[in-house]
Amino acid sequence: MAWDLSALLHSADPAASAIERHLWLVRLMDWLRQPPPEGAHSLTPWPVVRMGLLLDVLETQPEISQRVGGVVHHSLRDLDSNGLLADFGFPPRQGFVSELGDRLRLAWLPGTPQTSDAGELFSLLFNRPDDAAWVAALDEATLGRLLRWLEHSSGTPAAWRDEMVEAVQLLASQIRANGLSKALRSRIAPSHMADRPFHQVVALAEALQAAHQQGAGAEALAAHAARLRAVLGRCLDAAHSARQHLDEWGISVDVVFQMDQMRKRAQRIEQLLDAALAAEPAPAFKALWLALLSAAQDRQGIGALFTHHYALLARKVTERSAETGEHYITRDRAEYRQMLGKAAGGGAVIGLTTLAKFALTALQVSAFWVGFLAGVNYALSFVLVHLLHWTVATKQPAMTAPALAAKLEAVGQQEGAIEGFVDEVTHLIRSQIAGIVGNLALVAPVVLAAQGLAWWVQGAPLVGEKDAHYVLHSLTLLGPTALFAAFTGVLLFASSLIAGWVENWFVYHRLESALAWNPRITDLLGPSRAQRWARWWRGNISGLAANVSLGLMLGIIPALAAFVGLPLEVRHVTLGMGQLAAAVGALGLEIFQQPAFWWCLAGIGVTGLLNLAVSFTLAFRVALASRGLQVQERGRLYAALRQRWRQAPGSFFKPPV
Repeated sequence: MAWDLSALLHSADPAASAIERHLWLVRLMDWLRQPPPEGAHSLTPWPVVRMGLLLDVLETQPEISQRVGGVVHHSLRDLDSNGLLADFGFPPRQGFVSELGDRLRLAWLPGTPQTSDAGELFSLLFNRPDDAAWVAALDEATLGRLLRWLEHSSGTPAAWRDEMVEAVQLLASQIRANGLSKALRSRIAPSHMADRPFHQVVALAEALQAAHQQGAGAEALAAHAARLRAVLGRCLDAAHSARQHLDEWGISVDVVFQMDQMRKRAQRIEQLLDAALAAEPAPAFKALWLALLSAAQDRQGIGALFTHHYALLARKVTERSAETGEHYITRDRAEYRQMLGKAAGGGAVIGLTTLAKFALTALQVSAFWVGFLAGVNYALSFVLVHLLHWTVATKQPAMTAPALAAKLEAVGQQEGAIEGFVDEVTHLIRSQIAGIVGNLALVAPVVLAAQGLAWWVQGAPLVGEKDAHYVLHSLTLLGPTALFAAFTGVLLFASSLIAGWVENWFVYHRLESALAWNPRITDLLGPSRAQRWARWWRGNISGLAANVSLGLMLGIIPALAAFVGLPLEVRHVTLGMGQLAAAVGALGLEIFQQPAFWWCLAGIGVTGLLNLAVSFTLAFRVALASRGLQVQERGRLYAALRQRWRQAPGSFFKPPV
């Protein structure tokens, strides 16, 4: 609705009810943001132009200024200013989940002008994303005129300074409560708590407030503010020291959330001190106004909440995976041969897994239970491979991508970092090729041997012609194999995230220490065995979580997808080769004369490529995001990789001599 300024100003009624006064202020803000008149052009944002026009009217027409000033004065008098200065933008409870609920409420439910909270009214007045743009365009002269008019209309000059100083004291109390909470206090290094900064910050804020109320001079107030800022810095240093504890003992979303809120409250105190104590408050007032606008937009969005905390959690999860991923990268000939051997062992186990999968499909049970049993079959097989210290090639990329991303942190900072990154890429590609070759080199012979043994013993193969024809129909590249292979790559990536999360949970809750020292456990197992069990679980929790979750997802998700009518299947390169080998054992050598066989063989090649590429790409992107990296040296990296390919293409396939 378009508002006429003259009619709007004459409708201002200081004697109106609070809700009517608040609605009038909303209409005034709507007038400021109205689109410009048709044909009008200005380099200055129109809200700024209209602000100047409004101030001209208020400064030249005393009657209008008195009416509008009365509305503003009575509204500010009845509002709780701390709701805006000390509380606005901060959660009422210290917790990630409760803050998420509050943000959903703010995003989905409408606000009301029937409020005594200045923060709630502020959100109603400044509810557009472009408000910050025109506020930023306000010049210092216009802001100075606005502040002088506000002081004059309030009847108590500089009363807003008193409220800002009081808000500083409240924010300091919240910082003390935050810093001395059990969750954070137990993680702060003792050296940072020696001079009790969280106790001092409240005492200094109260001293500043007392000096301000007693009318202390500018120099005395500045000295109080300097001491308060120094202690605030020590509080933030103490909170930052807790990050080292999180790195060592795992991470909690609530602890990270509390640390972030402490930092933001300290920033608010700095802004309030600048505005309250400055001789010329216009610049500091503008900075505070913009900070409040940013907080308003931030609290109305869900994405910003997740982005920051996801990055911190993803870093911890990917760092756990990176530690594991280092074991999958070979850098010399001995490690390369060792990888081939480990992959061959994994291929042998997967061969037996393939035969068990065919046996499960013959059971007369519902599709869900077939999927569940298939998932258990895969999970047990993957766990066996893990416990035997063998490997399944397709699990490598999701684990090695975080390790590779860690190398990028040095790019642009250390000499020779790009060359080191290229070396790591060649090691990684060579290792993954070795893993696939080792898997495929043994999975097919194991399945063929089992088929041949069955022919010799019982005169019929374990996997019959019906299943063999189904394999030729399902694995062909002419069908949806590529799509299913890419989806399987997503599951491979998801298993690495689950592994990192579970390990972080294990470390955060100090289960290794509990297993080693809990009296009941030590009485049951004995001290030495409890120590061994604790070390074993610490060393294997990530691998067990990755393998169990991957196996269950490969079996259960297709069954659940079929339940809702989604024809989704998984395509795993090693399992696919085992299935194709079973088809060869059932149909004999004449299968090589069928085009369907060769299309299936091509499909397995594409499956391997997509399994590796999708899982690696997703893991690599998450690892980069977790470090907040914007790779500015990307062009140089690509050029260095191309140069290595031209100069030494063999380094991508065979280890150094």
